[in-house]
Amino acid sequence: MSTTTDGSRGTVRPGVAAAVPPAREPKHEILRRSLLDLVEASAPHDMLPSERELMQRYDVSRVTVRRAVERLSQEGRIYRVQGSGTFVADRDTISKSLRLTSFSEDIRARRMTPAGRMILMERVPADVVNARDLFVEPGAPLVHLERLRTADGEPMCLENVWLPESLVPGLLDHGEPTSLYHWLERAGAAPESAEQTVRATVVDAAQAALLKVPPQFPALHVERVTRDARGRAVERAVSLYRADRYDFRFTITRERHT
Repeated sequence: MSTTTDGSRGTVRPGVAAAVPPAREPKHEILRRSLLDLVEASAPHDMLPSERELMQRYDVSRVTVRRAVERLSQEGRIYRVQGSGTFVADRDTISKSLRLTSFSEDIRARRMTPAGRMILMERVPADVVNARDLFVEPGAPLVHLERLRTADGEPMCLENVWLPESLVPGLLDHGEPTSLYHWLERAGAAPESAEQTVRATVVDAAQAALLKVPPQFPALHVERVTRDARGRAVERAVSLYRADRYDFRFTITRERHT
């Protein structure tokens, strides 16, 4: 026998687990979805309501508003201008933030479908640059992948990735991977941080044909070395992004001297 909350006696049948109420969704996630509807109904670069207005409109705390807004900013759906306000991001531009995210995560955050085509998948000996950046001996076996990445079927990025084969044994025998980060997580080498360099460039004729843009079209050349929680270099990537579809957005602050 058991006692109910009103003091009455009830029976719990053996072998039948008590029902567990579903976990309540965090308020900031509920607010994020509401704000996303507002964003999608607005034009690019429209200003969103202030924090105070959002608190009053949705009857939530300032902390809840800030967490929801921060999440949308990380997803590239909005951007903030210090001293001016928060604005709707251009839907045609995929904004990268300072968070370490994969191409697929960036595209899904914009409610687009990521896909791609494998151009090359091979085992190669580490050259001088890859040996230096991945902290392996020159000539050590690496897995090299070259992929054309797309969003809703449109070419967005050419990506070359090198990984120590010791971290992803069997990858070449498995066929085209759906997620390199998943393979690294399975190996206990989940990506945690990265050093990244971005510079302006233009595409050559072969790159232009793959990306479906004219030769000499502006692009962003991005080099990244990714590390796991132990500081091991687990990936080196060189990517070429169409400059008309990608930008890199982050917040910087000025250090004040007394």
